[in-house]
Amino acid sequence: MTEQELSAIKPFQPIQHNPDDCVPTDTIDGVPGYVSKDIASCDWCISVGIAELHQYAGFSGGHKGVAVGCGGRETILALHHRDRVTASGVRLGSVTTNPFRRVVDDLGEAARCRLALVYVPGCKRWLFGEPKAVIRKAVQLVSPWSWIQHPANGAILRVPPAKGKTLYQASRAATYLALSPHPPVKKGGTLILDAPLQEGLGAEKGFVANLQAVMPPWQSFLQGEPPKGAGAQRAVMLALLAKDYHLELHGCYRPERFKPFGIRAFSSRPTVQPGWLEINRPFSKLPQWKP
Repeated sequence: MTEQELSAIKPFQPIQHNPDDCVPTDTIDGVPGYVSKDIASCDWCISVGIAELHQYAGFSGGHKGVAVGCGGRETILALHHRDRVTASGVRLGSVTTNPFRRVVDDLGEAARCRLALVYVPGCKRWLFGEPKAVIRKAVQLVSPWSWIQHPANGAILRVPPAKGKTLYQASRAATYLALSPHPPVKKGGTLILDAPLQEGLGAEKGFVANLQAVMPPWQSFLQGEPPKGAGAQRAVMLALLAKDYHLELHGCYRPERFKPFGIRAFSSRPTVQPGWLEINRPFSKLPQWKP
């Protein structure tokens, strides 16, 4: 984190996590567990975070704050391998039957994460307690889906400022919708991200390198040798989105930065067209359509 990002919490003397300075915990379902030395040196720890929709773990928060947020590079890369994030049962909003979530929870327990404090934006409440119980309660309290009667021709996803600085983060809004249990947009439709993206693609080297190497619709990421590097799993999600939808970026600070990557980008803000959806909380509430 930058000095500016750290300024609000500087009185607490935060420690910057280094994924290359970790110690082993346990191997769970083939994933080698590693955690920060600072956490390993303690008898137990508390995870603090947000419980909202998550592409792989179903919901964020709980054990994930320690197992992944403070995990070692080996742990993170193994967890986000293409075969694991696309495995059966790994789905947005799913917790109890999600194999990715199960591994994350077991890794958190191995790192002695005993308690979790999470804020739940969907119901504007704080929850505290045993990590798995906290996430189950968060899922009960929020209703992440709203149901529509007819599929839409396209959707505009308004990305909140906290996630609108980079394509790596902002693209989650589009893949969440495209890969949700019952996508509300017709196949062949357009998904528009409304975000400034002032930091471009982002700092995740694997994500950037793969988008530099392959042009849309990125289908080579889904077959053969899996894409490698930090953040490569996000490139896989974009390829899955591109199987059924077109992606556009609007409201960009510098749209010309995305055109060498074959991504349609514009500085103008998008306007809602007839038959389109406007989604203002893509990380908390998504429309769904089931025939």
